[in-house]
Amino acid sequence: MSHLKRYWPFHLMVLPSLVFLLLFSYLPMAGIVMAFQDYKPALGFLDSEWVGWDNFRLLFEREDSLQVIWNTLIIAVLKIIFNLAAPFTFAIFLNEVRKQLFKRFVQTLVYLPHFLSWVILGGILIDILSADGGLVNRGLALLGLGPVFFLGDGDWFRVTVVVTDIWKEFGYGTIVFLAALANVNPALYEAAEVDGASRWKQTLHITIPSMVPMAIVVGTLALGNILNAGFDQIFNLYNPLVYDKGDIIDTFVYRTGILSGDMGLGTAVGLFKSVISMILIVISYRLAYKWANYRIF
Repeated sequence: MSHLKRYWPFHLMVLPSLVFLLLFSYLPMAGIVMAFQDYKPALGFLDSEWVGWDNFRLLFEREDSLQVIWNTLIIAVLKIIFNLAAPFTFAIFLNEVRKQLFKRFVQTLVYLPHFLSWVILGGILIDILSADGGLVNRGLALLGLGPVFFLGDGDWFRVTVVVTDIWKEFGYGTIVFLAALANVNPALYEAAEVDGASRWKQTLHITIPSMVPMAIVVGTLALGNILNAGFDQIFNLYNPLVYDKGDIIDTFVYRTGILSGDMGLGTAVGLFKSVISMILIVISYRLAYKWANYRIF
C-alpha cells in the first residue's frame, strides 16, 4: 500500500496507455469467435451459426486464397532481403564520407520519405508511373522504348512495390547500421592504416564484420513480419488487374470481410496469419539471441 501511495503519479501516467491497449488490442480479440461462425452482423456473436473449422477449410480449398498467401510470401521475403541489403550497403558508403555537412544533408534527404504516408506517396506514384503520360514512361519514350504498365502488370507491380518500399525505408533503416559503426573502436582503423591497409581492406576486414551482428539481429527479427507485406502500400497502389500477383493477405481480408461481407472467412484468414506470425516472432527472437546474443530485456 505504501508503494502505491508513493508511486501513484507514475501509475496514473500509465493508465491512459493501459486503457487504450485494453480497448483497441485486447477487447477486439473477442471477435476471433467469428472465425468459427457463419457470422451475420444482424444476429451477432451469440446467434450466428457455429460452423467450426469450415472457414479454415475453405481458406485452404479456395484457389485465390492460396495465391494470396503465396503473393504475400514472395513480396514480404523480397522486401526483407532488400530492406536489409540496401541500408547495410548505404551505411558503408555514408560512413566513408568525411565532410560532415554533406553527410548530414544526405542523411536528412534519404530519411524524409519514411515520414510520408503511403496515401500521399500512392497518389504521387500513380501519377509518375502512369502508362498514359506518366513521368517515367515519358522518359522511356524519349529513349525510344515502349510504355511499361508498372501498376497494371502483375510482374511489374511486384517489382514496383519492392523498389518503392526500399526507396521509402532504406534511409531510416540506415540509422541502425550507422549506430553500429559508431561503436567501432577508431584504434582499429588507425592500426590497419599503420599496417598499410587500404580503405577497401579496412572496410572489408573492420567495417563489415562490425556490422554483421546487427545485420543478423535485424534479419532474424524481420522473420516475424514475413506475412506482413505492407497493407498501406498495396492498398493504395493495387487494382483488379494485378490481384493475381499483388493481392496479399491483409488486402484479401479487407475485400472478403468488409467489402464482400464474409466476415467469418475474413476473420479466419486474419487469425491464421496472426498465429503464424506469433510463432515466427518467437523463433526469430530465439535466433537473434543464439546468433547475436540479442535479448529484449
